[in-house]
Amino acid sequence: MSVRRCLRWPDPRLRAAAASVEAITDEIRAIWTDMIDTMEAMPGVGLAAPQIGVMLRLAVVDASSERGQAVRMANPEILHASGQMRAHEEASPNLLGVSVRIERPRAVTLRFLNDAGAVEERDFVALWATSVQHQIDHLDGRMYFDHLSKTRRDMLLRRARKVAQ
Repeated sequence: MSVRRCLRWPDPRLRAAAASVEAITDEIRAIWTDMIDTMEAMPGVGLAAPQIGVMLRLAVVDASSERGQAVRMANPEILHASGQMRAHEEASPNLLGVSVRIERPRAVTLRFLNDAGAVEERDFVALWATSVQHQIDHLDGRMYFDHLSKTRRDMLLRRARKVAQ
């Protein structure tokens, strides 16, 4: 379909919680297709609808090495998170030029509406788990740097402003 423009931090929509999706329609499927095209163009391993200004609880994730394995999710929720943590360098197309190492649970079990409109429960591990947690943060109006201390967050945002100039 098309590559959409990502919002730039500090757009207030990036701090707003997204609305639940009531049903999987052709319009929702078209948004997912645009999100996958946008994710591939970055390139990235996930994208949440609010990142492109669509304030719905939609996310796509593809952490496969061969690509083309995107999981389309509506209303994803974490049912279980492992106690084992995994660190990964995270970034966002909404805040270009900076990244930081974040620790998140290594594995999660999610419940979501899939592209057929059915409720699905699925386990995600490693980079897949990191990406789905990152996307759910976006759906809740949070950014990856919210996991940092105030001092580290302020340093990252100052660095991002310098890069943007």
